[in-house]
Amino acid sequence: MNIENIEAFVYINHYGSFNKAADVLFLSQPTVTARIQSLERELDCRLFDRSGKQIHLTDKGKQFLPYAQQILQTFQKGKHHLQSKRAMPNELRIGSTVSVSNYLMPHLLMVLNRRYPDINFKLTTAPTEVLAGKLSAKDIDFAFVRKLMNPAFQSYPFFEDPIRLYVYKDHPLASAERASIRDLRHETLVFFECGSLDWLRIHRVFESLEQPPNIVFQVDNSETAKKLVLGRAGICFLPGLCAQQEVDEGRLIPVDITETAGISVQTNLISMTGQNTEFLESLLELGGQLSY
Repeated sequence: MNIENIEAFVYINHYGSFNKAADVLFLSQPTVTARIQSLERELDCRLFDRSGKQIHLTDKGKQFLPYAQQILQTFQKGKHHLQSKRAMPNELRIGSTVSVSNYLMPHLLMVLNRRYPDINFKLTTAPTEVLAGKLSAKDIDFAFVRKLMNPAFQSYPFFEDPIRLYVYKDHPLASAERASIRDLRHETLVFFECGSLDWLRIHRVFESLEQPPNIVFQVDNSETAKKLVLGRAGICFLPGLCAQQEVDEGRLIPVDITETAGISVQTNLISMTGQNTEFLESLLELGGQLSY
């Protein structure tokens, strides 16, 4: 039985589509279809019911699924065991989102360099979706990304970065420490959008107000947002990491907003299942030492 056929079966079930599974596996749709047909011949049963664009597992498919998942997992563990015995690589290729590259990677890379002085490090900065594609294509070894689900990846929470309101020094709210979203009704807001679902939660809080805040500036770069606040053009919700230096210098003041408490940006560390375990453990250890 071909492990690639079982892999195709597991992926199609996960994504609910032959086309989506083909995209993730970097294969053509006919190739994925051929693998399923081959598997069905080996098992002498139909695994999927197809109705137009909708597909569903047959009863036989449902019975076989847990065994297929176990076979794939066992294969990946065995592959990892063999790879772990290989010599250390000469280069470690790490991908990360912009915020991680700007505010976490300098520290992480210096620590990794001290631990692995014979290894060179290559950093690639890109959006989460691009990094996931590069990881699947084995163009990078690890990636720091926004939360995502993919059965080919092992994914671990790495860092929770709370989103808070930041105001400039001498702003009326600077001495308050805590305020209500209603206190922002007459404020000029800079809105930094980083593409996370958590930002939608802040928008929903705004929508609950009869008179929402006056969002004059919408930007997609945290440095631009910070400079607008420092220039007293408005106030802004920001992840804590990007504002830490200015807070330490007393130039930005965090204000806790009751209605947005608990909203944060989560960074996950992902790699291909069963690969580069030693480095993965080192990075997770470093993540456990980070605090905000």
